[in-house]
Amino acid sequence: MTGQILDGIGELARGVPPESTQQAVGYPSLFLLVVLGSLVPVVPTGAVVSSAAVVAIHQSVPPLSLLVVFCVASFAAFLGDIALYWLGRRGLGSKNGSRWLAQLEGRAAPERLAQARTRLDEHGVAVLVLSRLLPAGRIPVMLACLLSRMPMRRFARGDAPAVLAWSGAYALIGILGGSLFARPWEGVAAAIVLTVLLSTAPTLWRRTRARREAHGEATG
Repeated sequence: MTGQILDGIGELARGVPPESTQQAVGYPSLFLLVVLGSLVPVVPTGAVVSSAAVVAIHQSVPPLSLLVVFCVASFAAFLGDIALYWLGRRGLGSKNGSRWLAQLEGRAAPERLAQARTRLDEHGVAVLVLSRLLPAGRIPVMLACLLSRMPMRRFARGDAPAVLAWSGAYALIGILGGSLFARPWEGVAAAIVLTVLLSTAPTLWRRTRARREAHGEATG
């Protein structure tokens, strides 16, 4: 009897199309990882979206799969941003602040925050789109919006096109990486490497320039 049950389970597992399984697990995972990564800096959300796009282009209907990835990633990023902004606003209204507001302040260098506030004064919520596309640009601009007491509705109007541009950009990275390789896992690896390079290169360049300037002042 037990053997028949195991055989039935095995037949059932073999009868589930791999693509359906990938979609059933992949889309909810994409949503949860992007929301989590928007709240806390433990998940490289750009790499997650690019990897999902790589898998999507190897599905039976790539345009539809890519559209679903784009929509899921955009909505998850928007939801995460709105939740984080709401938590930050609560911290501003509290006498003792909050750990979320302290976390935002700790993740934004003073010079980056000053630049973000200047750009926010000059360009308004349009700067949110650029902040989403620049590595480490989202948090300083969000904190600048919080400190300027921007209403939630106005922030949401600016954040909506920002997450659409962000999702589209990283999905495009996944499409480029996945189109170069026949096997999905190779495309995923290429997309992850590319997104990591894009996210770390500006920081490394700024540190290198700062060291050169410091060295020049010391030797001068």
